[in-house]
Amino acid sequence: MTRTDDPVALNEWYAVASLDEPGAAPQTTRLLGEDIEIGPGGGVRSLATGEALRTCEKWGLLFASFGRPPRALFDIAEARETDRRFVPCGWITLRASGLRVVENFLDMAHFPFIHTGILGTEPHTEVPQYASEIRRDVDEVWATNCTFFQSQIAATETGGDFVHLTYRVPAPFVVMLYRVCPSAPDRLDAIALFLQPMEETLCRAIPLMWLVDTSSTHAELLRFEQVIFMQDRIVVENQRPLRLPLEPRHEIPTRADGSSVAYRRWLKEKGLRFGTTAGAEAAA
Repeated sequence: MTRTDDPVALNEWYAVASLDEPGAAPQTTRLLGEDIEIGPGGGVRSLATGEALRTCEKWGLLFASFGRPPRALFDIAEARETDRRFVPCGWITLRASGLRVVENFLDMAHFPFIHTGILGTEPHTEVPQYASEIRRDVDEVWATNCTFFQSQIAATETGGDFVHLTYRVPAPFVVMLYRVCPSAPDRLDAIALFLQPMEETLCRAIPLMWLVDTSSTHAELLRFEQVIFMQDRIVVENQRPLRLPLEPRHEIPTRADGSSVAYRRWLKEKGLRFGTTAGAEAAA
């Protein structure tokens, strides 16, 4: 596979490495269908053409772009609060479009069935009405006023309760969750998932968490998130098609899919093809 010619995909920032990864030797990975090399000093170049990619560093990650991103990386206010626990959860490779992974992250309906005993449980299967929108002023997708019954709302908790959630999609291959912190109800925990689209149906993901938690060990926080993510991996890799359809006729949405509908409409408006069935049809 060769590098995509999708200008929308080429002009985005992508997380491609953790800044604390050891070793003096260059690392090789893939981005948008092309092999790239990450040097020990953080420089990134295409192995096909030798060209240097634009790079920037934020939140302990190295970001790269083949093109000219129209704006700087978005802000995460919680990352600047020094009393929070910062928990990078490691890279996981998935055989699916990165867009499918973002959409799965937005889906609350699967909680009782896939994350039973953690993020949901029967008979609490209904997704209450919530609001979803494309915020034109910042060019992001948001889902607000989300509530759901979760069996274990955080690593520190053992009992279930209804939780208040807010979802944010600040870039096509990034999704965030804000949840009311059990130990500090006036503050929100922030969880971000960054996707590196290696190919149309292959990606790497790294979750980062900024938590208000003074009692859990790092291992407990890491295990809680990784258990959930590995459960999601099974679901995402078994979805068909692996690419994300953007036309409503391909997958009929329900009331619970409001955030997914807004996300797909936003991607379609942008003209993104990489990782979508539209891209596969164009290449056929």
